[in-house]
Amino acid sequence: MKLYLDTSTPKTILKLDDHVYEWESNRDLAKHLLGFIHDKLKTNQKDWRDLSELHFFTGPGSFTGLRIGATVINTLASELEIPIFDQNGNPLKIALPKYGKPANITAPKK
Repeated sequence: MKLYLDTSTPKTILKLDDHVYEWESNRDLAKHLLGFIHDKLKTNQKDWRDLSELHFFTGPGSFTGLRIGATVINTLASELEIPIFDQNGNPLKIALPKYGKPANITAPKK
């Protein structure tokens, strides 16, 4: 089963083969992303080991959303020993976010 993940906006898009799921993740992405993916796998009577390849939207988009998504994709690829591709189908060694602009890092308050 192919998994496609886009975490570049507050609306997370997950595709499992031909099934498309959307989730208004907002600030809950880090806390609930793996659960969201697992729930949708179970909806399709599948589990993690049924994944055969991962596709990740690398950007541009949300700095934090892309980092969280890339971390999940890279971890799944490593643990399941399956390949990663970008949104255009190009193979990747690891998913690296492309933010589209430099990060807006504010100065420390103290």
